[in-house]
Amino acid sequence: MKKEPNKMPLGNLLRNALGALMVFFLLSAVYSWLVGGTSNVPEISLSELSADITKGLVAKVTVNGEVVAIDYVEAGKVAQTKKETGTALSQTLLNLGVPKDKLDKVNINIEEQSGTGYWLLGLAPFLLPILFIAFFIWYLTRQMRGAGMQALSFGQSKARLTAPDDQKQKITFKDVAGVKEAKEELLEIVDFLKSPKRFLEIGARIPKGVLLMGPPGSGKTILSRAVAGEAGVPFFSISGSEFVEMFVGVGASRVRDLFQMAKKSAPAIIFIDEIDAVGRVRGGGLGGGNDEREQTLNQILVEMDGFEPNEKLIIMAATNRPDVLDPALLRPGRFDRRVVLDLPDRNDREEILKIHSRKKPFAEDVNLRVVAERTPGFSGADLYSLMNEGAILAARENRKKVSQFDLIRSIEKVMLGPERKSHLLSKKEKEITAYHEAGHALAASVLPFADPVHKISIISRGRAAGYTLKLPIEDRKLQSRREFLDDIAVSLAGYSAEKMIFGDLTTGPSNDLQVATGLARDMVAKYGMSEKLGPMAFEGQLGRPMFGYGFEGGVDYSERFGAVIDDEVARILSEAEKKAEEILTKHRPTLNAIATRLIETETIEREAFEKLLVANGITPKQKQDIEHQV
Repeated sequence: MKKEPNKMPLGNLLRNALGALMVFFLLSAVYSWLVGGTSNVPEISLSELSADITKGLVAKVTVNGEVVAIDYVEAGKVAQTKKETGTALSQTLLNLGVPKDKLDKVNINIEEQSGTGYWLLGLAPFLLPILFIAFFIWYLTRQMRGAGMQALSFGQSKARLTAPDDQKQKITFKDVAGVKEAKEELLEIVDFLKSPKRFLEIGARIPKGVLLMGPPGSGKTILSRAVAGEAGVPFFSISGSEFVEMFVGVGASRVRDLFQMAKKSAPAIIFIDEIDAVGRVRGGGLGGGNDEREQTLNQILVEMDGFEPNEKLIIMAATNRPDVLDPALLRPGRFDRRVVLDLPDRNDREEILKIHSRKKPFAEDVNLRVVAERTPGFSGADLYSLMNEGAILAARENRKKVSQFDLIRSIEKVMLGPERKSHLLSKKEKEITAYHEAGHALAASVLPFADPVHKISIISRGRAAGYTLKLPIEDRKLQSRREFLDDIAVSLAGYSAEKMIFGDLTTGPSNDLQVATGLARDMVAKYGMSEKLGPMAFEGQLGRPMFGYGFEGGVDYSERFGAVIDDEVARILSEAEKKAEEILTKHRPTLNAIATRLIETETIEREAFEKLLVANGITPKQKQDIEHQV
């Protein structure tokens, strides 16, 4: 698998060049020492040598090539000289007048010099500089590859490969809880990758592309890895944004490179995460025909359309915005199988919690069923974070096991953020926050279609000064108009409590107003719940106009309908505020009691809150009451 080299700053490049020069000087010094290591030995001429031999001062002469080493009779005295090439030393000394009897007394040794050593020693002054220059160029080229030669790797794929025999990263369907229908759909893909012959013999063609659609954290990536783990095939994973660079054509080149690698490893799976980064609808009028994103998408379409039935290559992609994908991606022959992943229900959440708790030591009081009941709307990623936060809380308090209290606290931490105990409220702010949260809790307890209250707190968490935790008794896929209206009234109850008790307003209800306004607008413009407008939808699933934006960000419905939508939203909010004020006025003693308890204890759990309601003549909601009302 190819990996893009890192960029090399200019400062590092200069430092590397200086380092290479220092290596050169060091090598030169070593060579000079080796070659000139005998420079301390005095050098004499041949005539002086002949005179010393004649005087009987020389004991031994050693000939090594042209170099003649002389050992004198006097202990420790040495010298050296050089003879002519191709001439015997003894003949030269006789010619210089050395008597033969004197020469016979001198021990003359001839050392044979090997051809390799001789040539290396002779060529070393020429070879060493050449070798150093070659090394220097190679070293600089290697370091500059990230800065000056990065263009050579632009077209290479950045996909990460998970090999089928990699047991550390291998995931199977046993490691994925919930999404039963999605796993059943993908089992056919696994069967095809394991035994494609059975399908091809009967004339069946397995879908080339599988599009996983679902909210963030619902398990799209892990499910695709589980398919590769079950089938035992290579798994190439890449994000849609990794295709696109600032240079046109790079993304298309990376697509080609990715598919070539996968075809060599077939049967294999290519997984493209967040494919909407490159797969958006084309022809928006921006970028022209050379837009890099469109070029990349075009290459993906070409690669997917050019498959043969027996290539055994499956393309899987994931997105949480399928409505923005180009229709060419979704046509038959490309991503023609679409698998929807929903948020887990209560049973699925319990199974997911069990998977994430495999390596965590639990105390005896841990009940994952209770945790699953208190986490409606949590995705698989949220549940993983919940279990991890619970373990962190236990470790922070130097305990060896995770308790139920740790998991309950981690629910609020994942939903709202960590407690900000250092964020101390003044006495006045504490009172305002207490009445604000008491208003929410009281309205939720009185209104028949609002979710029951599980906890009230005026301890700051995240960006909130306080919070009221409401959880539904049962998981639900549909929400009625009456439930929307009660939720809006509950959201405005804190606003109404501040105005009624203190005769003034603060910035505290700002988020409540945003939530209430958003719900009211969805009721009118998306769900057709307005009596005046009737069954008309003006906005899509993402809260934008149904027919798209114009070039100036306009909408496709008329100003008259826009004014009616605004009037209906204002009417719903006004009626919800009035409903909240009536509840708070009618149950003013209960409101004061809840606020007073909050100021004293800062937190009220569900059991204590229900006792407080009963003491003030309000019956807490039960499961059968909710079912009867619905």
